[in-house]
Amino acid sequence: MDQTILPVKRDIIFKIFFADERNIEFLTDFLKSALSIPAEDYDEVMIIDPHLIQEHPTDKLGIVDVKLKTVSGKTIHIEIQVAPLPQMRERIAYYDAKMITEQIGKREQYKDIKQVISIVITEKEFITNSPNYHHRFTMYDPVNNVELTDIVEVHTLELCKIPAETDHNRRLHYWMSFIKAEGEIELEAVAKQDPLIQKAVARLMELSADEKTRLLFEAREKERMDHESREEWARAEGKIEGKIEGKIEGKIEGETTKAFAIAESMIADHEPIEKIMRYTGLTRAEIEPLQDAN
Repeated sequence: MDQTILPVKRDIIFKIFFADERNIEFLTDFLKSALSIPAEDYDEVMIIDPHLIQEHPTDKLGIVDVKLKTVSGKTIHIEIQVAPLPQMRERIAYYDAKMITEQIGKREQYKDIKQVISIVITEKEFITNSPNYHHRFTMYDPVNNVELTDIVEVHTLELCKIPAETDHNRRLHYWMSFIKAEGEIELEAVAKQDPLIQKAVARLMELSADEKTRLLFEAREKERMDHESREEWARAEGKIEGKIEGKIEGKIEGETTKAFAIAESMIADHEPIEKIMRYTGLTRAEIEPLQDAN
């Protein structure tokens, strides 16, 4: 990958790019391409703190890449993952539940709850039983083809499934290609397709030339690689420990089986229990049932 251009598909760059008030036109155009909500809802988009509220000290702290509110009060949060995390579906459900409950104070009623929309972008495959790169999920009855509510709406976007040619949703295809692009050549090809994308590419190049942004990206990449190395080391250690434990357990199990066999033989020869205990290492409680059986 051309290292002179910072990759938008890395979470830190995605957040710096799309959560910048100066780039609000890029964010709103991307949202319009992915979501089916009234255009006027984007007239005043407010980017807010991405930390989810902790109601109790023991609550998990949730952090999303970009979080915003629309004119009508809808909460939209966007996050990008290089690869789907373990228990990704449960994590999405947890975050959405937090964003629902944080709307309700002591005086609010259920009718005051505004829609929560999640957009989850992954580089690798997430929805394995479909070839499409964009999916929309709500509370839905697939048997009767009835939607219960869209108060929670989850959109998944998979970069690995983007078709080479533009599809029916041309603008979403442009933005997904922009996010996926690696290096200047790919970005220039995407920029030729649309004036706004061309403007976004120019802004990304400015961002890539910023020393502070590059330092943040490099620090985050080092942290990511260190984390992956620690996980790989832990897996390797686990395998080694598992092999050792298996050998020890096997040896102990074999020795125990042998001790019981000796005990049974000594019981058949009418040896006293104290002698059997001394020779086999078994306890009185382990030997007495063998005596009763004989």
